[in-house]
Amino acid sequence: MTLFGKLETDVEIEAPASKFHEIFHQRPHHISNVSSDKIQGCEIHEGEWGKVGSIVHWNYVHDGKSCVAKEIIEAVDEENNMISFKVVEGDLLEAYKSFKLTIHCLPKEDKGSVIHWTLEYEKLHDEVPDSHSLLQFCVDVSKDIEAHLMEDDKEPVAQAEVTATAQA
Repeated sequence: MTLFGKLETDVEIEAPASKFHEIFHQRPHHISNVSSDKIQGCEIHEGEWGKVGSIVHWNYVHDGKSCVAKEIIEAVDEENNMISFKVVEGDLLEAYKSFKLTIHCLPKEDKGSVIHWTLEYEKLHDEVPDSHSLLQFCVDVSKDIEAHLMEDDKEPVAQAEVTATAQA
């Protein structure tokens, strides 16, 4: 059994790729507002939101357990809506020697986007299972963010309809 692993998944969402990317790039601290059962908090520990080399501290619940992760932003590609984080401290390092996650937001031709998640890791020993539950966690958080982004898109329309009705 190999100690190195890579898990990938695609999540189709209706929201634009650029808006989804902006959440992880510039406003990850807002994720706890839209996925509070999974993400309890996110704070900048060092640096600035979205800047390579900055350190982000996460509090989250995975498999029913409260966890923490301190991650360094390794790469940002704003043009291609991609960001990579490397875990430098926290619960994941109890089972993994290294752990990196990449979020690549790809616009679809018609509307919406595909969020491509990649988890790359090296296990501490061969008894550590591949983290399919963590990949599912990423899918679930993606869906929560999508619901929030789609709700935001609907609000101006609803307001415009109310204004138009009031003037009629």
